[in-house]
Amino acid sequence: MNKGDRIYVAGHRGLVGSAIVRRLETDGFDHLVLRTRSELDLRRQDQVDRFFEQERPDYVFLAAAKVGGIYANNAYPADFIRDNLLIQTHVIDAAHRAGVEKLLFLGSSCIYPKQAPQPMTEECLLTGPLEATNRPYALAKIAGLEMVRSYRRQFGFRGIAVMPTNLYGPHDNFDPETSHVLPALLRKIHEARAAGAAEVEVWGTGQPRREFLHVDDLADACVFLMQRYEGELALNVGVGDDVTIRELAELIAGVVGFEGKLRFDASKPDGTPRKLLDVSRLHALGWRARISLEKGVADTYEWFRRRAT
Repeated sequence: MNKGDRIYVAGHRGLVGSAIVRRLETDGFDHLVLRTRSELDLRRQDQVDRFFEQERPDYVFLAAAKVGGIYANNAYPADFIRDNLLIQTHVIDAAHRAGVEKLLFLGSSCIYPKQAPQPMTEECLLTGPLEATNRPYALAKIAGLEMVRSYRRQFGFRGIAVMPTNLYGPHDNFDPETSHVLPALLRKIHEARAAGAAEVEVWGTGQPRREFLHVDDLADACVFLMQRYEGELALNVGVGDDVTIRELAELIAGVVGFEGKLRFDASKPDGTPRKLLDVSRLHALGWRARISLEKGVADTYEWFRRRAT
């Protein structure tokens, strides 16, 4: 990518898209093409085709997606598979037809089998059953990876894909019903502290292990790979280390200053027992995450706190 290239960041108001925009602007890319959902509905093929015909971006970061935690995936499975299939299909196909130089597609680590060997290498994909609580979303993302690879093989389209681990950071979704575990816990514990509550309920046993990557690290990796990676294989992006949900909740309680009890409700679903990515391929290319979980949670809480008061 050159500084004068036109770069379209799909989903620029979301967690990942906003981080990519911040990174590109910091690096001096000032020809960014951005559209809100009200300006461009990516679920509408006619609107997507018209946008690419008019704007002709050189590079595309496809970060737009319908995302959510266990509750949202269980409650709205049809929305997750429909919206994500429509968004990625329209954007990838239109980018190819418009002559886009290169596209990066954001997958997800949830596409790996529920019982995949840990840490999960890229070869684990499609080797076993998926976690039932997010199967529709995962299947849509798998279809996106295969579409990028198929367009590369048939048309020579320069599409690459990444599979990030669990993300968090500024502009995350903190809604208690639709958010992922880290922002959900952060908000719940913040509100418990503000209310002087004696305890906080945490879904599940607290035993599952999760890996968490600050979204600014992901954005850094995406720009790095857009400039340096041309492989067909979708690459894992993570930190290579994980914590239990109990450890995460305790860390958040310490950051927030909550001194009450954490009560784990084992009647609620745990989800996948463990999700740790093997990031050796990414390390071999010369990229590593830099933001520690402690610092990242503290910075994210400060961002959230300023907007919650």
